[in-house]
Amino acid sequence: METLITNGIKVSVETFYQPSYSRPMEMKYVFSYHIYIENLGSNTVQLLRREWLICDSSGLVRKVEGEGVIGKQPVLAPGESHQYASWSPLMTEIGKMTGAYIFRRDTDGQEFRVNIPEFRLIAPFKLN
Repeated sequence: METLITNGIKVSVETFYQPSYSRPMEMKYVFSYHIYIENLGSNTVQLLRREWLICDSSGLVRKVEGEGVIGKQPVLAPGESHQYASWSPLMTEIGKMTGAYIFRRDTDGQEFRVNIPEFRLIAPFKLN
């Protein structure tokens, strides 16, 4: 599990290869990831937006941006957490993802960036 703390927000990521959805003969490799977000700070915050860079081993880079995460913009009081699962297809059996969330503090309305740790997407059969 990869973990990073930025501006009092802890983000941890766990990844899984999804063989039942992957089609290696068609160059389609599907990975899921579980994200755990915890507010370690002293202010209530809201997750507004996400930004992702998704890279595969052929050099293809996709940028994905949007509001919230899986249709939600969670509000986290100090000590609260939010978790969700999502997925990404790649055209190669190895890749990586990184990105950031944009949060807003409730006390002053200030927006701030929280980095998502870079994590690798590797089909298990490539590890041998």
